[in-house]
Amino acid sequence: MDVGTGGGFPGIPLAILFPEVTFHLVDSVGKKIRVAQAVAEALELRNVTTCHERVEDERGRFDFVVSRAVMPLRDLAAAVRKNIREEQQNALPNGLICLKGGELQHEIAPFKKQAVRLDIDAYFREPYFMTKQIVYIPL
Repeated sequence: MDVGTGGGFPGIPLAILFPEVTFHLVDSVGKKIRVAQAVAEALELRNVTTCHERVEDERGRFDFVVSRAVMPLRDLAAAVRKNIREEQQNALPNGLICLKGGELQHEIAPFKKQAVRLDIDAYFREPYFMTKQIVYIPL
């Protein structure tokens, strides 16, 4: 599930990269979710569903929740914990995967050693990515 997908990021690019995986895109702003739906339809992505709702109202169960700049990690983890499927089917335990920027020490502190951070600029040498990280938290 992609929480706060906006126009479809990161859900749409992930759906393109992983056509065998279903991506459920959620946003509370109707205009944004309509754009994401239109993009998915234009690209003929059959592995994308969209829903205009707040994540707190979503009842589906998923292996992973992805997001980009939606809310602080503590709040996001609390909001989506109910949506993480208990059954494991992947090498990486089910959980939360977020694109985050800036200083994250305070934000990841509640997760102690559970949080795994990956610097994006190790893979993409653009100035935009210099302060960006992927944060994974098993839930």
